[in-house]
Amino acid sequence: MAFKGMLKDEDIAAALKHCEAAESFNHKEFFAKVGLAGKSAEDLKKAFYFVDQDKSGFIEEDELKLFLQTFSAGARALTDKETKAFLAAGDVDGDGMIGVDEFVTLVNA
Repeated sequence: MAFKGMLKDEDIAAALKHCEAAESFNHKEFFAKVGLAGKSAEDLKKAFYFVDQDKSGFIEEDELKLFLQTFSAGARALTDKETKAFLAAGDVDGDGMIGVDEFVTLVNA
């Protein structure tokens, strides 16, 4: 698992369970429950690169849609509405994607 050693398995399971129903994902609640909120900027940058599946240096909308699957392969995909809200919350510069610094800010917001 990508987050081994950084996050607790039981926190990941609880966070995923909390948002398993469609339209129940809230990034602030998820970051808190999974244990990312409060992590150092260095740890959050490592987490960013797990989510940045294509290693482009940005998290694009298609990667956000599969965000929960970064934590567990069996997790659901985010709905289009959830994905767009997540992107809007993190995309500070309006370029349609989330950069590493935007991700750190988003988690700590």
